[in-house]
Amino acid sequence: MPRPLLLSLTLAFTPALFTTACAADPAADPAAAAALPQAQWPFTATEAGRFNEPWAMTFLPDGSLLVTQKGGRLIHFDPASGKRGEVTGVPKVAYGGQGGFGDVVLHPQFASNGLIYYSYAEPGEGNTRGAAVARAKLVLDANGGGQLADAQVIWRQTPKVTGNGHFGHRIAFGPDGKLWISSSERQKFDPAQDMKANLGKMIRLNDDGSVPADNPFVAQGSPADQVWSLGHRNILGIAFDANGKLWEHEMGPKGGDELNLIERGANYGYPIVSNGDHYDGRKIPDHDTRPEFKAPVVTWREVISPAGFVIYSGNLFPQWKGSGFIGGLSSQSLVRVAFDGDSAREAERFNMGQRIREVEQGPDGALWLLEDGSNARLLKLTPKAN
Repeated sequence: MPRPLLLSLTLAFTPALFTTACAADPAADPAAAAALPQAQWPFTATEAGRFNEPWAMTFLPDGSLLVTQKGGRLIHFDPASGKRGEVTGVPKVAYGGQGGFGDVVLHPQFASNGLIYYSYAEPGEGNTRGAAVARAKLVLDANGGGQLADAQVIWRQTPKVTGNGHFGHRIAFGPDGKLWISSSERQKFDPAQDMKANLGKMIRLNDDGSVPADNPFVAQGSPADQVWSLGHRNILGIAFDANGKLWEHEMGPKGGDELNLIERGANYGYPIVSNGDHYDGRKIPDHDTRPEFKAPVVTWREVISPAGFVIYSGNLFPQWKGSGFIGGLSSQSLVRVAFDGDSAREAERFNMGQRIREVEQGPDGALWLLEDGSNARLLKLTPKAN
């Protein structure tokens, strides 16, 4: 098991009050990467559009984009022409706090079946909420919009609870064709260790929402049979590397953001252990005090507030092939992570000057970013001309 890498980053200003991103302090920790200002970026960032509280995006085969907006809208956008239209049929979402419309991905056979998968915070009884994942056929029209047809909810968080935080609901398809869902612990702590709930877990399903027979906890019945790993807090990015390994990042407690390598049946320890502490000052034992729990590969002591995640496989930035890219919210940055087998480290950090919500790779190998909040920019990153 790789020893956790503790990254110390020095905050130059409070992000809520200043638009300058957090800068790492390599003098305090040689492993930390100083945030590079725009003049030192190896790329050019070009604005391609603006959106209202965007949360996720995915590319269609023709190079156009689907963009989710947290309030409950799905936008079809063509970066080449700037044309956009709304896709109707989005379910009612529990909008507020961290809740709303979430992730969107294509089925691996989208070209033949037209299916997309999307997540959202779903309202329940008695002021409760929970994440849900649905699939539907995307039917586009000649005007740039479209509709979701034959929608079907295939997974829900169990149980629904009160509060507006920690839904997670990032979704991805793995090399095995299985559907992976990050189910965060809804700020309720203990459910992450409770196998009678699917909160605080990494979920693995067949593409129709049924449970694979080779999941590690199938013998325990529902909902434990959905679970691949447990002991998670708030997973806001999941991605597979070229070797089929699943990596995820978590927004941890104070001083405890994490990058984890996901293993079958592993328990990642939250809330029993964490390299961070509770926001009210209560201490949480560090991972090294309980070796039976799987420790993070990277811990950010000065948090980056990670959101969005892609492991780069394109050719436009050949020097970055195989690197991970994480958006930073409070750190207002783009963080590059270098992998070496089962280990990883922060390699570079780019000061973006705004909260970054989502990161994707385009069909031509460009990197695409979505800023957070209202009137947020969609940015295309291409290599800077020599």
